[in-house]
Amino acid sequence: MRDFTLRHLMIAAALALLADPAAAHPLAPSLLEVVERAPGDVLVRWKTPAKRVPGSRLAPVLPPECTPGGDPIVRGGPTEVVTEWTLSCPDVLAGRTLAIEGIASSKAAVLLRVELADGRRLLHVLGPDDAGFVIPARQSRTAVARSYGGLGIEHILTGPDHLLFVLGLVLLVGGGRPLLWTVTAFTAGHSVTLSLAVLGYVHFPAGPIEVLIALSIFLLATELARRSPAPSLVSRQPWGMAFVFGLLHGLGFAGALAQIGLPSVDIPLALLAFNAGIEIGQLAFVAAALAAGAVAAPLVRLRPRLARLAPTYVIGSLAAYWVLERLAAL
Repeated sequence: MRDFTLRHLMIAAALALLADPAAAHPLAPSLLEVVERAPGDVLVRWKTPAKRVPGSRLAPVLPPECTPGGDPIVRGGPTEVVTEWTLSCPDVLAGRTLAIEGIASSKAAVLLRVELADGRRLLHVLGPDDAGFVIPARQSRTAVARSYGGLGIEHILTGPDHLLFVLGLVLLVGGGRPLLWTVTAFTAGHSVTLSLAVLGYVHFPAGPIEVLIALSIFLLATELARRSPAPSLVSRQPWGMAFVFGLLHGLGFAGALAQIGLPSVDIPLALLAFNAGIEIGQLAFVAAALAAGAVAAPLVRLRPRLARLAPTYVIGSLAAYWVLERLAAL
């Protein structure tokens, strides 16, 4: 079963070569933050990636009755450009519209985070079919669940490092009930640390955690490359390894969620929805990998050795690159 899975998942693993290693798990291309410090006093923060898609041009569209309070401040970095300025509005922000110009032509997604003077935090994802957002008097629980669930799905599906680890689990276990238990253990692990970190019970610096996440993928690849006839402890009990490494990946998810922030109300709902979105995206990836493997199986039977080794070396090489890259960033 394991050799068969290694063969028929070669194409799915090779697709990882198309990923940009320098952006292992970007959450969103741009972020618009609007902070109402007091009624009529608004701080705007516009974050865009330093490297943009050619031809894309995005710009915030703010309420026309709000006037700028001074020249914008621009701070550039290796990965993002941040522009800040203030607005003076005649009244509170509730009921006003925030939008993004150029989002339809660029087919981008932009995160919108709004903090109101009454303490509420609103989160919305703007896209080509939804380029504007009317600030409500209060965000419904359904809107909170939908927004944070969508962010969870987007984060896992745009994170090649997390997806490669899940793919490695599929290659190691093969399928069936053992795969179900292993993926469930990984989910349990990252759910625990995601919740503890977001709620403030544990604190770890992001840089070392990213290194350890890449190292976990590399160690999984070395396990896949073992040719010993005697099964190792990891092969016999893969769920244990998946749970332990899931704890590390959960801290990575928490770092992404911390950048977005949680609503001042409905925190448990937002956290649950984000974690559920990660799980939905994870299961969708597993299903897609298995389907791709089933299609590819007849094509790779002629080269069983190559089919067995290719996914392992793809995963291991990318993981080793990420380890070195993130160590250098420290």
